[in-house]
Amino acid sequence: MRTLFNFKASLLAASMLVLSAAHAGSMSKDEYAVGKTRISADYKTDKEACKSLAGNANDVCMEEAKAKEKVANAELKYAYSGKPADHISAMEVKAETAYDVAKEKCDDKAGNDKSVCVKEAKALEVKAKADARTSEKVGEAKKDAAEDKRDADYKVAAQKCDALAGNAKDSCIAAAKAQFGKS
Repeated sequence: MRTLFNFKASLLAASMLVLSAAHAGSMSKDEYAVGKTRISADYKTDKEACKSLAGNANDVCMEEAKAKEKVANAELKYAYSGKPADHISAMEVKAETAYDVAKEKCDDKAGNDKSVCVKEAKALEVKAKADARTSEKVGEAKKDAAEDKRDADYKVAAQKCDALAGNAKDSCIAAAKAQFGKS
């Protein structure tokens, strides 16, 4: 049960680290390279810290270091590209790495307790990945809805312009096209 709690806590912490879309894609190539270097240095430091541990504690520590590196790289990639697909990928990497860490922690258990621990960790991974894909679909649906609303508003504005004539009508139509992004 403690492993399940730790796994949930890891997922919660990871989900709080998600970069906002406003900051995504605003990173320069140099900033990206510096980020890669920092992630690599942090991984080496984390790996070095694990050397003082023995047995499964060492294995868990190493898995956590790997997970931290993978998540940081996925978030950095999203921050650099700003692509929604990279955001979804980062969320999936978080789910996968949290599962890997939880599964390693389950090695401290035996028998049915271990089996239950692994199955709980897998269930949480599946749920987190499903949430990532759902958020992608919700984002697409919101975009489609915004386009539909904009189209409807444009049609209303264009209809109002029909009451005018000559240059006034042309100006009205041009203004409606500009306001609603029509060409």
